[in-house]
Amino acid sequence: MITPAEVMAARKLLGWSQKELARRAVISSSVLSAFERRKARPAPATVRHLQSILESAGVIFVEENGEGPGVRLRKVKP
Repeated sequence: MITPAEVMAARKLLGWSQKELARRAVISSSVLSAFERRKARPAPATVRHLQSILESAGVIFVEENGEGPGVRLRKVKP
C-alpha cells in the first residue's frame, strides 16, 4: 500500500494541491491532509482509490527496492 509521503510526492509531481486531489478523489481535504501528515490512516479502499487516481494521471509508484519506495511520472509518448 502506498505511503503518505508517496501520495504527497505524487501530488506535487502533478502540480496538484491537496484540495485538487481531494476533489478528484471525492474525499474531504481534511482526510487527505491528516493522511499526508501521518495523523490518520484512511480506509484501505480510500488509499487504493487515491493510488488509482494518481496512476491515471501519469504517476508510477516504485516498489521498495532497498532504497525505499518512490514515485515518478510516466514517460510521455511523442
